[in-house]
Amino acid sequence: MATIQSLLDSADLPASPTARLDAELLLAAALGKPRSYLRTWPEHEPGAEQLAAFAALLERRRAGEPVAYILGHQGFWSLDLEVAPHTLIPRPDTELLVETALQLAPATPQRVLDLGTGSGAIALALASERGGWQVIGVDRIAEAVALAERNRQRLKLGNAGFRQSSWFDGLAGERFGLILSNPPYIAADDRHLGEGDVRFEPLSALVAGVDGLDDIRQIIAQAPRHLQAGGWLLLEHGYDQAEAVRELLAAAGFTAVDSRRDLGGHQRISLGRWTP
Repeated sequence: MATIQSLLDSADLPASPTARLDAELLLAAALGKPRSYLRTWPEHEPGAEQLAAFAALLERRRAGEPVAYILGHQGFWSLDLEVAPHTLIPRPDTELLVETALQLAPATPQRVLDLGTGSGAIALALASERGGWQVIGVDRIAEAVALAERNRQRLKLGNAGFRQSSWFDGLAGERFGLILSNPPYIAADDRHLGEGDVRFEPLSALVAGVDGLDDIRQIIAQAPRHLQAGGWLLLEHGYDQAEAVRELLAAAGFTAVDSRRDLGGHQRISLGRWTP
């Protein structure tokens, strides 16, 4: 009979860079147990239905489907979030936006905006850390707004809310002390779009024109009309786009323009302060 240990040792996921972790997450899901159970009971022999469920999950992963979509949830910051194929999977590098926002902005009550909120990851992480902030997340996709709202309700975060809006279109006359976004920033001809997990993620959340900067240009151009004096704009971008984004921020009149590095040492976010 197959044991937990033998199943993990024999799991064949050659295309995954995190094969062992994937196998553990999928086996834990098939067993209906936390991952810690696998280490506590390595000699346990799963039943036939559990073995069949694990085999089916492995087959989906071998086909390239992201583990987060298979399981329907993903960890981000200190939160466990529901995810779905119409939104991006929250990634650890994006936590840099949350960290930087918490460093820059005072903890005193203020309005905060998350553009292109997807699963609501950024907005909900900030709301969980700053009870005095009123955090609004917007997305042009109705299904994403509904997903973010489900996450908000499950996490019981009353200081966050979600609306349908394409960037600033539904926010006329509103101003914020802090605006953040992880917008699409991949060039349309980028070869990575045909590789790995991104093959399963929505192109509209990934691609932004010939150079990947179309949406960032639009956000930077429109943000001053929605920032309070002294407010900050924080943008995630590609590993090689920091200089271009800083130039766009400076040209639009932002001050204190800077970039911050992610876990891999790449300049992953850029920011500027609006001081008219």
